[in-house]
Amino acid sequence: MFKRFVISFILLAGVIESLAAVPERSEFFPGLDEDSMRVRLSNADLQPMEGIWYYPNEEMTLGIERIETNSHDERYRIILLGSIDAHLLPGTVIGYLQASAVSNKWQLWLYTERDRLTLYKPMSTVATLNAASTEITFDRPHWKVKVRVNFARFLPSIFRGVSIIPDKVEEDLPIGFKKIFPEGGDGNPFTRIRYL
Repeated sequence: MFKRFVISFILLAGVIESLAAVPERSEFFPGLDEDSMRVRLSNADLQPMEGIWYYPNEEMTLGIERIETNSHDERYRIILLGSIDAHLLPGTVIGYLQASAVSNKWQLWLYTERDRLTLYKPMSTVATLNAASTEITFDRPHWKVKVRVNFARFLPSIFRGVSIIPDKVEEDLPIGFKKIFPEGGDGNPFTRIRYL
């Protein structure tokens, strides 16, 4: 029992540590738009995740760029470059990505609330990068709460063999981003980060 508690505590500490790495409120990079992001990316050694992406569900153009860290974590910020929502300024960070142990699975945080020009309340979900590095798909960030009740304790013994089966919930189509620049790395193969 104690061993299970220690393992649960370590896993919870890891989740809290990764959430602590995401700022509670969004950052802002003034003057950053699609043209300036193309120049920035053209002069960089791009990773498969980096580039300019289109988010059709929200009609946004986004830039994803690597964040330089002292650790071995691959982390990226998602920056708004253009949107039909005039209240969001280009250069606003709308989320973050962090690599996981599975090469095509990423931890994705998106800000879910807005206070004037600032975004806050990051929510987490898992994103999947396709093999060609041209699409990122994910489910909408959400929290699930599970409650288990042993109904047999409250029913007469004749009903203890009855099962309660919940209805199947329809699966939603995943949402995501489509890469618009560079298309397949402009013919240049992506390189992986090497640590010496």
